[in-house]
Amino acid sequence: MSRIGKKPIEIPSGVTITINEGNLVTVKGPKGELTRQFNAEMNLSVEDNVLTVIRPSDSKEHRTIHGTTRAILNNMVEGVSNGFQKNLELVGVGYRAQKQGNKLVLNVGFSHPVEFTPEAGIEIEVPSNTKITIKGIDKERVGELAANVRAVRPPEPYKGKGIRYEGEYVRRKEGKTGK
Repeated sequence: MSRIGKKPIEIPSGVTITINEGNLVTVKGPKGELTRQFNAEMNLSVEDNVLTVIRPSDSKEHRTIHGTTRAILNNMVEGVSNGFQKNLELVGVGYRAQKQGNKLVLNVGFSHPVEFTPEAGIEIEVPSNTKITIKGIDKERVGELAANVRAVRPPEPYKGKGIRYEGEYVRRKEGKTGK
């Protein structure tokens, strides 16, 4: 039994959900609008500001997508009401980030600066030159952009230099020892 799939989703005030034919779900809220196509066999119903996902049978295929469908719907509702945010920090001498227009420019020890242009609906902020904040209503796209920025220079275990998530623990190793 999917424990996550059974949980009902509370719909906050100001958020409207429309379920069209073939389970095309549109979620509108104060921060924006998200649309996604779900498996047509899943039963989605909205009653008294509560969204429930019911699977048609206990077959393996239906069990596998039951919890996933509910989790994605919950993230859509959460995104249009509160939004999502990922924080990154740059650790290293001379490592810095800056914003030029809507582009993020990173200087992280390469011979050239690395630039990122966010897609529509994603916002990048640079509160200080060693901190980056990525915000948006789509959890998947916010996390993907944060992972791509981190992949430019992931933290290394010897000196701990690189781009890491805020609060991420980097396991340190001891360097070579001489005779």
